[in-house]
Amino acid sequence: MSLERHALDMEHALAEVPVLDVHTHLVGGKLSARGLHDVLLYHMVVSDLYSAGCPSGSRLTQYPGWPAPDEAEARIVEAIPHLSSIRNTSSSWGVRLVLQDLYDWREPITTENWRRLDGQIRERADDRAWSHSVLDRLKIGRTGTEIARREKGEDDDRLQYALEWGFFTRCQWGEFDTALYELERCWGRTPESPSPIGSGGRAEPDRTIRTLSDVHDAISHYVQAIPYDRILSTATHISTDIRFRDVTEAEMEAALGRRPVAGSEERDVYASYIQEAFLTALERHGDRIVYQFSLGAEPLPFETGARLSQSTLSQLAEMIGRHPGLKFQCFLASRHANHSLCTLARELPNLSLAGYWWHNFFPDAIAQVIRERLDMLPANKQIGFFSDAYCVEWTYAKSMIVRKILARVLAEKMEVGQYSHSDAVSVARSILFESPQSLLRMTPRDAATVELLH
Repeated sequence: MSLERHALDMEHALAEVPVLDVHTHLVGGKLSARGLHDVLLYHMVVSDLYSAGCPSGSRLTQYPGWPAPDEAEARIVEAIPHLSSIRNTSSSWGVRLVLQDLYDWREPITTENWRRLDGQIRERADDRAWSHSVLDRLKIGRTGTEIARREKGEDDDRLQYALEWGFFTRCQWGEFDTALYELERCWGRTPESPSPIGSGGRAEPDRTIRTLSDVHDAISHYVQAIPYDRILSTATHISTDIRFRDVTEAEMEAALGRRPVAGSEERDVYASYIQEAFLTALERHGDRIVYQFSLGAEPLPFETGARLSQSTLSQLAEMIGRHPGLKFQCFLASRHANHSLCTLARELPNLSLAGYWWHNFFPDAIAQVIRERLDMLPANKQIGFFSDAYCVEWTYAKSMIVRKILARVLAEKMEVGQYSHSDAVSVARSILFESPQSLLRMTPRDAATVELLH
């Protein structure tokens, strides 16, 4: 049988394999796109458009707000002249998959017809049964999202939750005290959404960290405020610009005194000290939570670029090794580092890898990551998919793209005799459905759903 035939057969087989989507930003009760802007101006498409010459590179108004009609209209109209320039990109392919498969729309989007398409999408925005049908069509038995987006729990039977709150180890463009500020904005408060990338002007926090005692009080509050019975993980980002090292209390106290003139040295001290104190406290709850983190996407004025140093990987290995009682899981945005991360996951029992994040979510990078991980890691140390979607339409697009790429990689392995057909399907089921359960404690909706998905 030819490779193409193997790939097509495998794609059909994967359509029947159940999936758990471990990381998204879906909003409970509002799973679907609110209009054309949520499909056409997903942030990865915005980056394509900005690169092609579209004037705006920023995201639209983000949750908990929603773009006002005039904002959405202005950005769509602004984007339309540049759509032909990005028709070659895989993100544009994702838009077409959504519009063709879910909305039966096959026309080019123009200034004359976009409102008609926008109206079709808005008609389904609050149709929860339709949203659920998209997930069922994909055989997605459960989806992970931020607990801050739970709303009133309308979709608790579909969603499980992660805590994205203070990002102590993520750099922001032009800032050097981000670790302190992120801890301050959590101190004395309940969990909420994290500061967005490129957040610009900072809201004044309720409390200010001035002393080492303040640092420990704020960390203690954070760890105690985590709703362990309602979440599976705490998701954050680790920046490659930070040099993580052992920091003494005296060094931290001295750096706190230099906060008004903080630079990169103080940034490294703040982040290193807070991170180690936080992980030490979190490890006491290691049987109840997974520390998920993203890696390899560093801030630019609007979004990020893929960048990761080898020294960060070394520091990361030391960090994970110091906390064997805490499970770590990495979302990687740097394709060149995948091999290194695989070697770390082979030797660190508490590290696993998940999906293809941000700058790795392009077909050739996805294929490389899949090949390396399947060859280097046990199936129960890797998760084969997460969509990072903000609406079910993009869950659909990304799921279809990954299914096609995974089918081809598995077909290649069948072609050379590494896998039989049954091996390939079994491996796919392991990384798409079983590993999220064992690594994250995700659960399919109910016994009836499990039976249906089987």
